[in-house]
Order: sequence, then structure tokens, then C-alpha cells
Amino acid sequence: MKAVEHLGFILDRQRGSHAFYRHPFTKHIVTIPVHSGDLKRKTITSIIKQTGCSREEFLAAVK
Repeated sequence: MKAVEHLGFILDRQRGSHAFYRHPFTKHIVTIPVHSGDLKRKTITSIIKQTGCSREEFLAAVK
């Protein structure tokens, strides 16, 4: 969630165990599950695709 916020996304709402982030300029919406433990690789890949940025840009935002 910190990486998505670093990319400029803002928490729009949370419903149950999922947080929905919206980018103010591109209007992309990213859904992130809020569960205990680590996320699966496929889930992280889906989050990266939803942001509309490349894998390298996302990994740079993580650091």
C-alpha cells in the first residue's frame, strides 16, 4: 500500500478486506486486499497492472 501511495494514489474507500485507491489525474483504480501475511505473486502482478506503470517504476516506489 505504501508503494501505491508513493505513486500518487489516494485511498478512496475500503470495503471489507479490500482497499480501493484512486489516482487523482489518471483516474486509475487499484484494489488491494488487506489480509494478514504476504500477498501472492499473481496478486502483486495484478496490482502493478492496475497502476498502469511498469514493474521497474513500481519496484522503485517500494524502496
